[in-house]
Amino acid sequence: MSFLGNLFSKENQPDRPASRSLAEGRQAGKESLDQGLEKSKENFFSKLGKAIAGKSSVDEEVLDQLEEILISSDVGVDTTLKIIKRIQTRVARDKYVGTTELDSILKQEIAHLLSENNTEDLADFETPTGKKPYVLLVVGVNGVGKTTTIGKLAAQFKKRGKSVVLGAADTFRAAAVDQLKLWGERVGVPVISKGMNTDPSAVAFEAVEKGVEMGADVIIIDTAGRLHTKINLMQELSKIKRVIQKVIPDAPHDVMLVLDGSTGQNAVVQAREFTKATDVTCLAITKLDGTAKGGVVIGISDEFKIPVKYIGVGEKIDDLQTFNKKEFVDSLFKRSVS
Repeated sequence: MSFLGNLFSKENQPDRPASRSLAEGRQAGKESLDQGLEKSKENFFSKLGKAIAGKSSVDEEVLDQLEEILISSDVGVDTTLKIIKRIQTRVARDKYVGTTELDSILKQEIAHLLSENNTEDLADFETPTGKKPYVLLVVGVNGVGKTTTIGKLAAQFKKRGKSVVLGAADTFRAAAVDQLKLWGERVGVPVISKGMNTDPSAVAFEAVEKGVEMGADVIIIDTAGRLHTKINLMQELSKIKRVIQKVIPDAPHDVMLVLDGSTGQNAVVQAREFTKATDVTCLAITKLDGTAKGGVVIGISDEFKIPVKYIGVGEKIDDLQTFNKKEFVDSLFKRSVS
């Protein structure tokens, strides 16, 4: 309760009218992103400083050290090799690249790499045009912040004047159902629940029916809170999709996988397993404020070519942010002012 109490402290109420302009909100979000990635920055630049000590130009030794640093930051081996190859090309082309230029070159090359993937920057918490209600299925193992992410997402949509319905279809864990109900009460949105050990597809069907009946803008369904066998997961999600399509033929419009960024390569393993089991269309990566491994966002985006829609950089509701690759890379490789 202390965690949720902090989330819903007086200054953090989700249903307070927005008093800041969009520009002010983005600026505050950027500051929050900078702070949330502080551990990753400190880890990266302390290692980079040692690697380039006494060096004036980028040579093979510096690149070897940079390769080790990126891998240790959980960027991933394959993605790291792509980045190093790009920098090698820059060095060969420009003949001379000073170590002082390395930060800006890294930012440019990683931003280009992310641009080549399917990640598109969202200007704000928005839904696809012509999709009302917009139906989002959410999957992810227990402990990654899945239910909390759903609650924060509901709060962000409601803050922007959208009506939201939540479906508690992660029925194998009582805590997940109870937690989502609590979020519904706090945010002020209805939660469709049938309790623990009930058929997830029945919950999903009722949630979609309720959403259509009340003219909701967004329906978010919490599902699959465990990475049980791939076959069971495929069957469960296929059944959920079939029943909700009886109400909305083109639903769900997205299947979002929530990953815990602080687990580094474990998050990559989970992404591999879930993408084998179901058609994941977007990602939310949480808990980036508690880790020095923020590079995992780059590796996951590059390996799976699945758009990162949301990132979590703190406990507050506004610390769930839409992913902007340029701002993320800028914050990740931004040296702190001493």
